[in-house]
Amino acid sequence: MKVLFLTPPLKAWDSHGNHKACNQMHAQLAAYLREKKLVEVDALDCRALEMDWDAMLKYVQKSKPDIVFVGELLHSTCGAAVIWYFNEGLRIIKEAMPNVKAVAGGLWYSGDFERQMRLFPWIDYIMIGEAEITMEELINNRKAPKPINEREIPGLVSRDASGNVVVGPHRDLIPDLNTLPMPAYDLFPMDKYVGHTYWKPFAELMTSRGCPGKCHFCYEWALYDPRTATKDFTSWRGLKGKRIVAELELLEKKYGITTVVFQDDAFNTDTQAMIEFCEEKLKCGNQIKWVCLGRADQWISQHAIIPLMRKAGLFLALTGVEVEDDLSLAKTGKGVTIDQIKRTVQLLRANNIGSVGTVLVGLKDDTEAKIKERLRIADEIDPDIFALDYLTPVPNSPDWRYGIKQGWFDPDKIDLRIWDFQHPVIPTDHLTVDEVGRLGAWCMREYYSKPERIHRIFTSDYDLEVKLCVKDFMSNIAKWEANSRTTATVK
Repeated sequence: MKVLFLTPPLKAWDSHGNHKACNQMHAQLAAYLREKKLVEVDALDCRALEMDWDAMLKYVQKSKPDIVFVGELLHSTCGAAVIWYFNEGLRIIKEAMPNVKAVAGGLWYSGDFERQMRLFPWIDYIMIGEAEITMEELINNRKAPKPINEREIPGLVSRDASGNVVVGPHRDLIPDLNTLPMPAYDLFPMDKYVGHTYWKPFAELMTSRGCPGKCHFCYEWALYDPRTATKDFTSWRGLKGKRIVAELELLEKKYGITTVVFQDDAFNTDTQAMIEFCEEKLKCGNQIKWVCLGRADQWISQHAIIPLMRKAGLFLALTGVEVEDDLSLAKTGKGVTIDQIKRTVQLLRANNIGSVGTVLVGLKDDTEAKIKERLRIADEIDPDIFALDYLTPVPNSPDWRYGIKQGWFDPDKIDLRIWDFQHPVIPTDHLTVDEVGRLGAWCMREYYSKPERIHRIFTSDYDLEVKLCVKDFMSNIAKWEANSRTTATVK
């Protein structure tokens, strides 16, 4: 039996320029299946190899897989738009190769499995939540002389003999991620990956799952079983520091990677693991430079080890600004304060670490005045990179339920190609979609129009890669702004 992990032709976020990385869900799941000696594994990354749909199909026909798997753990691939591309890829393959089993998992599929199975009948299976053990049991069951009813497999969505969608019991989370094998990077064109146009060779890593918070806008709601979403979402589990360094050693020594982004929502959740990671990395002499995401309260509590993190290669760090005051932060479920966010940026800058501040536009109670105040606060906090996203509801999230209740969108009819966090897709209680887009575009232009900020960044002692990232963001403002118009079309 052979499983092909497919990344079809797709684009990156316009704000990120030329940006592509190995699919971590594919690499991790492929490694797991291979370690178990369950199947032969293969991977195709059409984006990295610049293959169109026809070339994709020709490869699959030549490869002759029994199963084609698609899925993603990150919204930063291209938001929920990635699901449109996954579904289209599976459709093309199933039409040409009807005996191939089409399997999907991860982002959006987990939180919206019933609708995905109903609207896209060419999908044979969906893995809810973490896919490793569910895939193992599905494969073993298909090989078994006397297979059990697939509806008995936890975490599996399938169809019965009549074509009805059936759902297995809840699948418990993997308690210790350190038991998983190293991602199967050898299956991927590692020399083709690049970050923000200038960072190369490049990789993205996922070293944990879950998050201590539960922000109502977070994409992670769509990664877990709707029946246990809140519990699973907040069950943070991470790799040990030495295990992370072992992965960096592989990436540096075998693939020549020089820059990585840890895409975990809160990479620095475990202070002791962070210290172990930094000390082990320095001990090994690993030269990879890195970026990570973290919550402001975590950055503040770890202020004493930020110099150690910088010494170990941290050159750019992200923290969420999101809204304009503490009350609004509390409403989002963020659990931090504006003062903590300001202090985080100051701490990072004092250690010559660049900062990214994420800001949201289009929350349900947004008005023009609130959005303009949000920009004023962001300007005062002064992160080096201003990363603005439009609120894009994801399945299971409070924003998803509220939007449906208000009649702002019909989940059966949305065009996922523009649900990428960089197009305005829903109104607010006070603004139309057009107004949300106009204000978002204005915020982006205003923030990057301050010559003193740009001069500060480019004359600073920051790592060159910070300055190149800022350059990439600024070079793509026009593309990002074009998405803000609701008449914009998807290429």
